[in-house]
Amino acid sequence: MKKELRHVGLDTTEETDEIYTEELEAFLIWMKDAGYTIYTQKNYMGDVKQFLRTLREKPLDQVKKIHVMSYLSKAREGGAGDSTRNRKHAAVNSFFKALQEFELCSTNPAAGIKKAKTEKNRMPVYLDEKDIHPFLLAVEGKYANRNMAIFLLMVYMGLRVGEVHSLNVSDYSRERRTLDVFGKGRKWRTLPVPEAVCDFVEHALEERLTPWRGKEDAMFVSQKGRRLAVRTIQQIATETFERFQQDKSIERREAYSSHKLRHTFATMLLRKGADLRTVQELLGHSSIQTTTVYTHVTDREKEKAMDKLDIQIPISGL
Repeated sequence: MKKELRHVGLDTTEETDEIYTEELEAFLIWMKDAGYTIYTQKNYMGDVKQFLRTLREKPLDQVKKIHVMSYLSKAREGGAGDSTRNRKHAAVNSFFKALQEFELCSTNPAAGIKKAKTEKNRMPVYLDEKDIHPFLLAVEGKYANRNMAIFLLMVYMGLRVGEVHSLNVSDYSRERRTLDVFGKGRKWRTLPVPEAVCDFVEHALEERLTPWRGKEDAMFVSQKGRRLAVRTIQQIATETFERFQQDKSIERREAYSSHKLRHTFATMLLRKGADLRTVQELLGHSSIQTTTVYTHVTDREKEKAMDKLDIQIPISGL
């Protein structure tokens, strides 16, 4: 079979796909059943196919931890940062977990490999509360109400980009002023919607274009009437952040992205005295350790705290 594949002139990528067709199809089914977003499915599938090409047609039951480590190491050499390296590891780990569940492979060589630790030490980039209003003023264009509603759900309710993408009209209750959000790990959480945010969500729903498919229930749709893609939401945010920072020199501009609005939400809540457990629930974190990354403080806050000290030093101590 392998000789025949080469004979018909398939390139390395196509040949790899052919060799592991059953396993790749099983992985896609597994991801869909697990509730992974289209964006995650695409990224994970790309990472897994890249990994499989490094195996040189090796049967998957013969793959060992060293093969996974070698793949991750080469990704590092190719310039992958901590988050990209960890995503590739998560993809391969999920792939073998799926194969084990479908009884297509007996072992998971990616299990037990540690994540890169340094990314946990990075403080999240976020908007200061005073910058939220100027940022929202930068929202413009034909679909401004739709885009405003999206950003409000992120900055005042902490939704992930993928969660905004997955929202359906039926997830929003006008009567109860709540929103049902389908998050990571196939977990639902019900969030109260601030009254001001409700107004914009309802404006967006009133202006919502008729979907291309009759049964499409997506809350946010594109100009073609399809569910708004994750990439599109990210691009809208990028363009809005560019307008927001257009008066700043390039050196003073922050590397903002749509996900930074979620960071802003978490930071605001904690600074206003919300307890960590509540913030964890609102964000949909499975572990409170993930939430603690938002407990960072500014230099000014450190100075204010130190100013409260009543420092008394004897003159003889000078």
